Amino acid sequence: MLRQTSQVSNDSTDGTHTKFLGTKVAYQIYVRSFNDSNGDGIGDLQGIIKRLDYLQNLGVDYLWLTPFFVSPQNDNGYDVADYRNIEPLFGTMSDFEELIAESKKRDIKLMLDMVFNHTSTEHIWFQKALAGDPKYIAYYKFVDGEPNTPPTNWKSKFGGSAWKWVPSLHKWYLHLFDVSQADLNWDNPDVRRELADVVRFWRHKGVDGFRFDVINLISKPRNFEDDFEGDGRRFYTDGPHVHAYLQELVKQSGIDGMMTVGEMSSTSIENCIRYSNPVDHELAMTFSFHHLKVDYLNGDKWALKKPDISKLQDLLKTWQEQITAGNGWNALFWSNHDQPRPNSRFGDTENYWEKSSKLLAVTTHLLRGTPYIYQGEELGMTNAGFCDISQYRDVESLNYYKILQNQGYSAQEALHIIAERSRDNSRTPVQWDASETAGFTSGTPWIGIPANHTTINAATEINDSHSIFSFYRQLITIRKMYPVISEGDVHFIDSKNDKVIAYERTLGTEKVLVFANFSDQEVHTVPASTIDGLQVLIGNYPQTSLSEGSLILKPFEARAFIS
Repeated sequence: MLRQTSQVSNDSTDGTHTKFLGTKVAYQIYVRSFNDSNGDGIGDLQGIIKRLDYLQNLGVDYLWLTPFFVSPQNDNGYDVADYRNIEPLFGTMSDFEELIAESKKRDIKLMLDMVFNHTSTEHIWFQKALAGDPKYIAYYKFVDGEPNTPPTNWKSKFGGSAWKWVPSLHKWYLHLFDVSQADLNWDNPDVRRELADVVRFWRHKGVDGFRFDVINLISKPRNFEDDFEGDGRRFYTDGPHVHAYLQELVKQSGIDGMMTVGEMSSTSIENCIRYSNPVDHELAMTFSFHHLKVDYLNGDKWALKKPDISKLQDLLKTWQEQITAGNGWNALFWSNHDQPRPNSRFGDTENYWEKSSKLLAVTTHLLRGTPYIYQGEELGMTNAGFCDISQYRDVESLNYYKILQNQGYSAQEALHIIAERSRDNSRTPVQWDASETAGFTSGTPWIGIPANHTTINAATEINDSHSIFSFYRQLITIRKMYPVISEGDVHFIDSKNDKVIAYERTLGTEKVLVFANFSDQEVHTVPASTIDGLQVLIGNYPQTSLSEGSLILKPFEARAFIS
């Protein structure tokens, strides 16, 4: 029998769905870097248990745990070799069951990360395929061909071809990510049944939510063809049967109405509405990444430019307002295990570290949707500050260090780009205290610890009422306290300045106005009369500034007003 899990009606007409999702805040744990309990330098499940009181103090409702399943760790756990067992690096099934029980004592629920687009090539299914078993060959995207002619010119998201030749089978297999991550064949109903059974297995353990990795890439085209306009993604993103396959997975695994989120790569608003509109019975919400590409020169992640704040506001406006109009739901976030630290990216961590960190928090936490905090974000953790390629561990970063040099960049130029863009920026250990290993481990950490951990750490911030940690606690409380935040409509407004993001939330006669200055300059914004009769809800400066009939925002100031 399945244990009772947290579910809510998916009837879009009664508002229950919105009320449920709108009051929740999730916290992402990158297990490897969160807390190490046994001194091996790698975070683990017992390490999470030891920090549950900290998470309860923060006030979050759900913990999204990155994959801790059996894996060769070529992509830090996103290359799963066994969906039902725990990688010994991270602990045991007994540890996981204790984590579930201890979390629930603190009214915290767990979300697991399901990597269903691909498996590790060490998974027993793929090993049986390599041995020539036709049943398991059909579990993956194998294509007949010749050794020097890949089926298409598609590129892997980690660089190089998306195809790998298997001489013994005289076939190519598709790997949209690392060569050790073989894409599953979702057109095979046996694969879909297997994956639904995996979800049911973890539900039975008491898991209350699921995050699905790059789930909009699961439906590939019937016929493979070259892409002469891009890297191939237009042929497999939001593919032909993706909605039908998701509906089937949700129904067969019994997760309709639960806290679920899909990571959607290069997706569209129209598809995200379908993915998250409760009447379609797919997922509760989606992660989309358009707003995190506003510092990509010509759309290229590895080409640097300053963030385009005007474009950022346009994207937030478009996605917030259109998702709302379509009865969908947004996951709100700046950061995760794949993104650089947002305060280093959008703020000024040298001169306005605290203000930048708080500004980003206000901007997302008061929007319509469900906020996700990535570990260390609530402390204001910054990019790693590594100065040598040997300090990096991420397969993507190491690949692109070589690719960039092959494209003509010097080693120093390539390292600078990696320092700005590497996924390892978010994967350094959580900075618990000022000790040599930041309170993360008693051993040698698997990746280096930023030097600023001596001043940026949990021990310094927890009891400081003015700290970034306390500011996040306040924002979480506000979301739960005010229905206008958790349920209200959202409309973006003209801030009179292209560096200022401004929007309003409304519910009946209630109103909240939010202003965020993404610059290091003092700026004039809306007329002072705009905030007449409103009270300050939250801000990262002590006083509201008015001058010459306008609301003045100081460098990296964020301020919200409520009626």
